[in-house]
Amino acid sequence: MPYFISRVQPGDKRTLSQIDALLKQEGIERDANLDYVAAMFDDDYRVVGTGSCFGNTLRCFAVDSAHQGEGLLNEIVSHLIQMQCARGNLHLFLYTKPSAAKFFSDLGFYEIARVEGRLVFMENRRDGFASYLRGLAKDRREDGVSAAVIMNANPFTLGHQYLAEQAAGACDTLHLFVVSEDASLVPATVRRRLVEEGVAHLPNVVLHDCGPYIISSATFPSYFLKDRETVIESQARLDLAVFGRIARELNITARYVGEEPASQVTGIYNRVMQEALPALGVRCVVLPRRQADGCPISASTVRQCLKQGDFEALRALVPATTLAYFESGEAAPVLQRIRAAQDVVHY
Repeated sequence: MPYFISRVQPGDKRTLSQIDALLKQEGIERDANLDYVAAMFDDDYRVVGTGSCFGNTLRCFAVDSAHQGEGLLNEIVSHLIQMQCARGNLHLFLYTKPSAAKFFSDLGFYEIARVEGRLVFMENRRDGFASYLRGLAKDRREDGVSAAVIMNANPFTLGHQYLAEQAAGACDTLHLFVVSEDASLVPATVRRRLVEEGVAHLPNVVLHDCGPYIISSATFPSYFLKDRETVIESQARLDLAVFGRIARELNITARYVGEEPASQVTGIYNRVMQEALPALGVRCVVLPRRQADGCPISASTVRQCLKQGDFEALRALVPATTLAYFESGEAAPVLQRIRAAQDVVHY
């Protein structure tokens, strides 16, 4: 029986409905973050297989049970890889169930980390993560105490600065990682710059990019995990599996995080870190959040101020370096983006 693969447009409700039904057979649902959806059709224009992409990741695979064993998934994956190459994305990643990891391994993907019984994180470069770790090795310190902080800093606030200051004051070397993924309202290049400016007074801070190995909650795949709490916990455990190898490479023995009682995501992350980090030889230190007017400082509050143009309130929430950027003409496109966003609180 002949098959053909085609891109599915967002408005093609008939085909998307078939894809959703196919995914449901596999116990998954279509991911909210997709920028390319492919469907494989039979000659009656019925969907018999599907696969999708978001950025440089592959996700949401399924083949009709009546057609499994025909090699259709290989063709779908090959189609998506060719499409990604045409986009210029040569370094690709995917998330899959542990039961499917061997299949993707046979297609040239290599395991980075896994959460047992839940998911496996893979890439199409044999030496990808190992090469990233070797790049970090030049900053390894054998003497003294090395600690870590990981932040998205969307944007960098006095809360972030306080966390960095407290952590830097308690160790000899602080490895500060900034999430590289460009999935936030404030672009990655700006976030990195504001962090660098905001910690310039701390001589023992070494700044790193997370690269593609630590991702944001905005793009973490949730389509094959059963509920929101499982999604958050799985991302936390996957991040920790990746971080454990980073910690060994840099001789890190403590990780500092800020508490945020109002955030379900942060609460679950902190709980998982407190449970899992000691097994990796890393202490988890949870610090109280810095406050302004009796309220914890958060990037969400800062984004609300920027959306409303309330620069007076902003002064109490961000360092002078962050304020100077947002008061400059250079920030105009970012401010426009923030003001156009419907939800700046949980972005």
